[in-house]
Amino acid sequence: MKTSIFLFRIISVAILFISITIEILAQKDSSFIKRIPADTLGNKLNMDAVYNRPFLQAGKSPIAIGGYLETNTQYSSTDGISDGFSFQFRRTNLFFSSTIAKKIRFFSELEFEDGTKEINLEAAFVDFEFHPLLNLRSGIIVNPIGAFNQNHDGPRWDFIDRPISATSILPATLSNVGLGLLGKYFIHNWSLGYEAYLTNGFDDNIIDNEENRTSLAAGKLSPEKFEESNSGLPMFTGKLAIRNRKIGEVGLSYMTGIYNQWKVDGLVLDSKRRINVIALDFNSSYLRNKLNITGEVTKVYVDVPVTYSQTFGSEQLGAFVDVAGTIFQKQMLGWERAKINLAVRFEYADYNQGKFRETNSNIADDIWAIVPGIAFRPVGTTVLRFNYRFQKQKDLLGNPPSKTGIIQFGVSSYF
Repeated sequence: MKTSIFLFRIISVAILFISITIEILAQKDSSFIKRIPADTLGNKLNMDAVYNRPFLQAGKSPIAIGGYLETNTQYSSTDGISDGFSFQFRRTNLFFSSTIAKKIRFFSELEFEDGTKEINLEAAFVDFEFHPLLNLRSGIIVNPIGAFNQNHDGPRWDFIDRPISATSILPATLSNVGLGLLGKYFIHNWSLGYEAYLTNGFDDNIIDNEENRTSLAAGKLSPEKFEESNSGLPMFTGKLAIRNRKIGEVGLSYMTGIYNQWKVDGLVLDSKRRINVIALDFNSSYLRNKLNITGEVTKVYVDVPVTYSQTFGSEQLGAFVDVAGTIFQKQMLGWERAKINLAVRFEYADYNQGKFRETNSNIADDIWAIVPGIAFRPVGTTVLRFNYRFQKQKDLLGNPPSKTGIIQFGVSSYF
C-alpha cells in the first residue's frame, strides 16, 4: 500500500509539473495547446477504441495525453438488509500516445482503481504499420475478446457499473504482454478488421480462488503475468469484425490457451488444462445516432479436474444488451448541444452451466439484472448518470434468489 501511494505521488507531481509547463507556454501562445477530439466517423471499429479518445497535444510535440475519471455514490439493499450510503471513487485513467516516427506509434494507459488501492498498467505497446492490412503490435496488449474489453472507458457509457458478463465471465479489463498482427480494409460503406495476438495467459487461480467457483477474473491477477507465462505456453486471442456505416458492427472473437502449470523443471505434474472463450458482439445506431443498441454474448469452456467440487463449473455463459436513446438535444444551461438520454440494460451471467452428477439436475449459480437509467451529457465527453439496479441471484442449489436494489448517481468525464 505504501509503495502504491508513493508511486501515485510521484506520478501526480510529474503530471503537475507538465501541466504547469504547458500552462506557461500556452499563455505565450494561445494556439499552443490543441485538443484532439475522438473521431466520430461511422467507419470506426471497436478495435480503434484504444486510440479513438480525446487527447491534448502541446504545440508540435509528438506526445499527446488524455484521461478520464469515474466517481459515484450509491445506496444498496439486499433482501431488506442495507450496507448504507457510500461515495465511491471507481477509477482514474491516464493515457499517452506518441508518434515515434512515420508509421511507428506508441500508446500507454495507466489506471488507478479505488483511489490508490490498485495501480495497473493496462496497456503499453508499439505499433508498426507496414500496410493498412498488416500492422505489428508488441507490448502489453488489451486482448480483443468481446467488444467491451477494448471499449471500456466510463464516459462512453450511460451506466455506472460495468456489465456483469464483461467483468465476471470475461475479466474486463484483460491485458497481457505479447505481440501480434492487426489490420483493416475499407470498401464503400463497409469496414473489415482483424486482430490476432499471442500473449501470456491465465494461471491456476481460475480454479483455486476465494470465490470457490471457476473465475477467469481471478486467473488474471498474477503479479508475474507480465514476466512469464504460467503454463509456459502462449495464449491466442483473435477477432474478426465487420461494420457497415448505416447498419452497425458485428464482431466474433476467440481466445484459447493452457492455464495451469502442468510442468515444472521438466517434470510433468498434470495434464494441460485449456480454456476456450467465444464472444459475439454487436452495436448499431438508428434515427441519426439518437437510438443506440449494444450487446455482447460470451461462452466460456474450462477444463476443470474431475477431482474438483462441482462448485467449479466447466461452462459459463454471460450476456448483456444496452438500449440508449436521446430524448432531448438542444442548448441547455449554457451548453450548446447538451442532451438527455434514457437507457436500459439487461444482463445475465451463469457461472456454472453443468448438472449435479448425483441427481442430473441443473446447477444454478446465476444472476440477472435490469438497470434503467437517465444520463445528462452537457458535452459528449462528460456524463452525469442516475441508475437503478434490480438484480436476482441464485446459489448453486437454486434456492429462492436474493434480491438486490441499488440506487446510483455518478459522474464520468474525459479531461
